[in-house]
Formats: sequence, structure tokens, C-alpha cells
Amino acid sequence: MLKLTYTEDSFYMECLTLSLEEWVAQRVIFSLRVGYSLCVQPSTATFLLPVDLPGVEALKTQARRADDGIIDLATCDAEYLEVTLRGSWLSNGSEGADGVFVTTMSDRTEFFVHKLWQEAQSCASVMSE
Repeated sequence: MLKLTYTEDSFYMECLTLSLEEWVAQRVIFSLRVGYSLCVQPSTATFLLPVDLPGVEALKTQARRADDGIIDLATCDAEYLEVTLRGSWLSNGSEGADGVFVTTMSDRTEFFVHKLWQEAQSCASVMSE
């Protein structure tokens, strides 16, 4: 399962071994116990990857092979590829941008997307130094 945590100014991606159903159930139980409002709804999440990142072409091939429609790739411009994932958005129900997006794909695709995102983050931090 991929988990993307969105805050006001960034997001963080994790690859978790729990099933989507287990993780959501745990989150619902936790929310009930602490009295926290929780809204779960179908949604999409989008992020960018540099087109020159090693492995992007392999991701394109893998996404074309997947017929489940969970991942879509689109070229934004000469520098970036837009990755769109379909899954579920969990938040407190407010209009803010804070929340958690979760989705599930094949283990291989999840690991690959997570690895590419980590590499993109590493490249970005090296360039900003």
C-alpha cells in the first residue's frame, strides 16, 4: 500500500506492508476512540517526477501494462512527468489540504513508484544545497 501524507506545504510518501483495508480499519478505530472526525472518500493524488530520472521509462512501461486504471502518467513539459494515482482520501472533512491519501497496486509497482519518488527527493535536496 502507498500512503501519501499531505500537509499545507508538502507531502511525504511511504510504502506500507499493511493491506489497505487493515490500515483504514485501524484509522477508523483510532478516530472513534479519540473522538476525531474522519472522512473517507474516493479520490486521486498527483505528483511530479523529473523525466530524466533513471527508471521513469520503466515506470511508463509498467503503467501501460497495468489494466487496473490505478496509475496514469502524463508528460507535463520537457522536465516533468505527472503521476496520478487513484485511491482514497482520508481527512477530518474540512476544506483544507491536509490529509492522507492511500492506494494499492501490485507490490512491484508500489515499490517502484516509492523508489522513484525517493530518488526525486534526493535529487531535489542535492540541487538545493
